[in-house]
Amino acid sequence: MRDPVNALAGFGRAAGGEIVRINLGPLRPYLVSHPDHVQRVLRDNWRNYTRDGMFWEPVRRLAGSSIFTEESWDLSRRILQPLFTARHMASLTGALAETIDAGVAALEPHARAGRPVEASAEMAAIVARAVNRVLFGSRISQADAERLSPAYTIAGSSFGPRLLMPFMPYAVPMPGDRAFRQAVNTIDEVMYPLIRRSRAEHGDGGDVISALCRATDEDGKPLSDRRIRDDLVGVYAAASETTAMALTWLWPTLEAHPEVARRMVDEIDEVVGVGPVNATSLPGLRYTKAVLQELLRLYPAGWIFPRRAVADDDLGGVRIKAGAQVLLSPFVTHRLEEFWDRPEVFDPERFTAEPGERRHRWSYIPFGGGSRQCLGVHLYYIEAPLIVAAILSRFRTSVVSTGPYTPVPAAATHPRPSVRLTLSIRERI
Repeated sequence: MRDPVNALAGFGRAAGGEIVRINLGPLRPYLVSHPDHVQRVLRDNWRNYTRDGMFWEPVRRLAGSSIFTEESWDLSRRILQPLFTARHMASLTGALAETIDAGVAALEPHARAGRPVEASAEMAAIVARAVNRVLFGSRISQADAERLSPAYTIAGSSFGPRLLMPFMPYAVPMPGDRAFRQAVNTIDEVMYPLIRRSRAEHGDGGDVISALCRATDEDGKPLSDRRIRDDLVGVYAAASETTAMALTWLWPTLEAHPEVARRMVDEIDEVVGVGPVNATSLPGLRYTKAVLQELLRLYPAGWIFPRRAVADDDLGGVRIKAGAQVLLSPFVTHRLEEFWDRPEVFDPERFTAEPGERRHRWSYIPFGGGSRQCLGVHLYYIEAPLIVAAILSRFRTSVVSTGPYTPVPAAATHPRPSVRLTLSIRERI
């Protein structure tokens, strides 16, 4: 309970990737980490392993009946998946680059004043600008955007105790409950007026809210405001949390690996030059992408994927009974020595070229996999490199907080203590 994320990784390593049953008092879930077993749960027999059960209750309290839930997944996927394909995301690269550059430029007053910034808050704010462009087009005001991003951060971080003790009745108050409710109220105060305005405009835009307002359910009826709200909340989380948390982990990681930082800055200087970043920058940021891939290996935002077995199954020789809870953890799978050389070492070279010996497809699962892979995967590989390039082409960064940093479980893992940065403006010749 003191360090549950690293504890899970320790269980997985000690078992060599074999299935481990964890004793949580009234709950005894199975930890599944071997890529063969992960493949069975996420692809080969995926219909038997649903996103149900008590581990999902905190998510339901935030996102309701959305693409995260079994009963809504088919319809939500039909509506939303076309908006998150690699081709559609690529078509938005130019607009996203402009939005990101404006967000990074907002850091200049902090740099000129020599004022440290809290990395997670600033990364979340920059990511939110990009996500808002995809979700809402030009509908969301700056004031509403500035309310929405921190509300998500609070909601996502405050239900950590509920994830660790999912068997605790909601009638029993727990730390974070009040902050969670207040954050959800703020999200609703922003979302519902946006939905009503979008309905009134009858827009045909390519943003997510327009698509949801045009969509119909299985009976051909327009989606309710509540249903649209739930999918917007779910998609916002999927599209923003991974990127914001990965970029928060980036800065202490670069500080600890100055040779990686130098190589990445050299690449950014060559590709971006005096800037700003734009759509043509992205293909040249190959080493930057490798750094971000390795970052997600060591610090996957989605640290745990709970599933519930619908029927009995044989998983790696272990009988999984119907109703059993199964926990998949990228944080664990990404640290198995059988599949990763020196798994605790940060080494972007793992992703710079095709390895001589092909890696197990299911040994790297930062976005899950199979039919229910996270929608935000293509957006991540556009917005994250562009944000890093925009920051490092403008600023030199220095971490002023002191580690070591421990991954704290919540909707996405975030470092404790918080990461604080100072920025200094680079001379752009």
